[in-house]
Amino acid sequence: MTLSVALGPDTQEGTRTGTESSTDSLTAPDIPWNLVIWNDPVNLMSYVSYVFQSYFGYSESKANKLMMEVHKKGRSIVAHGSKEQVERHAVAMHGFGLWATVEKADGGNGGNSRNTGKSGGSGQGKGKRG
Repeated sequence: MTLSVALGPDTQEGTRTGTESSTDSLTAPDIPWNLVIWNDPVNLMSYVSYVFQSYFGYSESKANKLMMEVHKKGRSIVAHGSKEQVERHAVAMHGFGLWATVEKADGGNGGNSRNTGKSGGSGQGKGKRG
């Protein structure tokens, strides 16, 4: 997102109004986020692969690879992007009955993950309390 602000002749130095237009540019950093799908005892492997193909448009080969990673490792990062985009994907996965969470791409579960619902757990970590 880019916000542009310009100081006009009727403004004092250091103050800005909402009607100003262009010169200073403020850019928000785009932090990447991951969509994590977790293994669950309910959904068939073929169904998980089907969801990856139908929702994300992945090839059968890629969908099966990600599904097997979920099955064998317990989780798989199946998509990444802006926080808002990945949260929309997580809501969609919940609609398909899959367990999904959103986490910062660089942080893993080191306190930076965000549970967006249906994780199967209590939502409380076992880390230090502050």
